[in-house]
Amino acid sequence: MTEPVDLAIIGAGPAGLAAAATAVELGLRTVVLDEQTEPGGQIYRAIEKVSGKHSEHLDILGPDYAAGLALAQGFRASGAHYMPQRTVWQIDEDRNVFASGPNGVEVIAAKRVVVAVGAMERPVPVPGWELPGVMTCGAAQTMLKDSSLVPEGRVMVVGLGPLLLLIAQQLARAGADVAAVLETAPLGNYAAALPRLPQAMMAPGYIAKGRAILAELGDRGIPLRRGVAEVRMTGDERVREIEYRWRGRSRREPVDMVLLHQGVVPNANLGMSLRIDHTWDAMQRCFSPNVDDWGNTSAEGILAAGDCSGIGGALVAEWRGRLAALDAACQLEQIGAEERDNRAQPVRRDRDRHMLVRPFLDTLYKPRRETLAPPDADTMVCRCEEVRAGEIRQLTTGQNCPGPNQMKTFVRCGMGPCQGRLCGLTVVELMAESRGVDVSEIGYYRIRPPVKPVTVGELATLQEIDAG
Repeated sequence: MTEPVDLAIIGAGPAGLAAAATAVELGLRTVVLDEQTEPGGQIYRAIEKVSGKHSEHLDILGPDYAAGLALAQGFRASGAHYMPQRTVWQIDEDRNVFASGPNGVEVIAAKRVVVAVGAMERPVPVPGWELPGVMTCGAAQTMLKDSSLVPEGRVMVVGLGPLLLLIAQQLARAGADVAAVLETAPLGNYAAALPRLPQAMMAPGYIAKGRAILAELGDRGIPLRRGVAEVRMTGDERVREIEYRWRGRSRREPVDMVLLHQGVVPNANLGMSLRIDHTWDAMQRCFSPNVDDWGNTSAEGILAAGDCSGIGGALVAEWRGRLAALDAACQLEQIGAEERDNRAQPVRRDRDRHMLVRPFLDTLYKPRRETLAPPDADTMVCRCEEVRAGEIRQLTTGQNCPGPNQMKTFVRCGMGPCQGRLCGLTVVELMAESRGVDVSEIGYYRIRPPVKPVTVGELATLQEIDAG
C-alpha cells in the first residue's frame, strides 16, 4: 500500500470543493474522487462547460448556479489531486478508499476521509411513476445543464419544494411548454409554517428568491395549483395522462412528460456502509448521520460534510466542507485548536444565518402521507425488483416481517442495482405504518459494500495508486 494521503474527499460538490481548497491551503495532501467528469456536484453540474461554451445558458439557470464557477475555479487552483469519473464503492475500517474508474479499480489509503456525496431526491412512488416519460425534476435539470436538452410537448411539474419551482422556471426560460405546477404540499402546511416565517426572513435572500420565482411563473402564465392530491399517471408505452384531485374535484389532463419532486434527503448509503450512527429525522422524514459541529461521525477518522450530513443547501454545504477540513487539519496536527477555532468563527456565523430558513422550509414542504406510504396496493415501490406497496404491507402484517432487512428475504426489496436508494424510505414508512410504530423503531437496510455495482473484471484490475 502506498503512503496514505492526509485527506481523501468523496464528492466534488460544494462541500467537497470547499473542503479540498481549505485542506490544501492548510498543508494537507488531498485527493478528491468524484463520479462526474467536471467538478460541481449536482447543484453546480457542468458549471465550467456551461460558463465557457454556453454562457448564454447562465441566464436560464440563474445566478445561484453561476456562483458555483468561483468555487470550481478555486478548487482547480488549489492543487488538490482531482480524480474524476471515479465511483467509490467501499471505504474500509482502515480508511482505504476503493473506487472504479477509467483505470479499473484503484485503492487510496487516507489518514482522514470526508464523505461529501450530497443529497438525492426523495423517491416519489405514485401510481405510474415507472412509465416512460415520467422522471424526476433533478434528472430533467441534469439534462438541461449537461446537454442543454429540454423536454418536448406538454410538461407537468408535480410535487413540492424549492427545486420544484426552480426547475419550472428554468425549463420555461429554456423554451419548454410547462403546462402547470401541481404542488402537493397539504394546505395545512402553510398554517403550520407561518409561525416560522419571521425567523426564515432573517436568512439572507431565500424568501425574496421564492417570491421572484413565483412572480416569473405568473408572468409566463404558468398556473400554480396548490393542495393537489391523489396524483397518478396513466399511459401505454409511455405516459399519456395525469390524474389528480384539486379543490375537491378529480381532474385529468393530457401530458407528454411529468416531472416529479418531493424534496431531497441525505445520500446515506456510503455512510451507512461504514456503520456510522444515523438518527431518524421526523421533520425531514429521512435518516441523517450523527455528526458533531465539525462533521465528525461515529467512525474514527471519517467526517461527513454537505447535504449528506443533513439538508442545508449549497451554501451551507460549502461552509460545512470548510469546517470539516479545518478539523481534519487540526486532528493531523497541521494547525492548532486555537487557529482552527478562529478560522471557523466566520464560517459558522454564515452557516447558522442561512440555516435559519430550514424550519420554515421543512414545515412548509413536509410531504403528504400518501406520498411517504402510498395507499394504492399496486403502486410500485422497489423498481429494481418490482415489489409493490401491497406486498410490503401484507408481509409486514400477514407474515410478521419485523424490518426491512428481513423483507429482503421475502421479496428482495433493496437488493437491486440501486441498493435501496429508490425504495428504502418508502419501505420503512410502509412497515412503520402497518405495525403502528415510529420509523425509528423499524430502522433501515443494513448497507454493505459494494454500495455501487462493481464487476468481476474491474476487481481483476485492482491496483494501488500514489495520489501524490
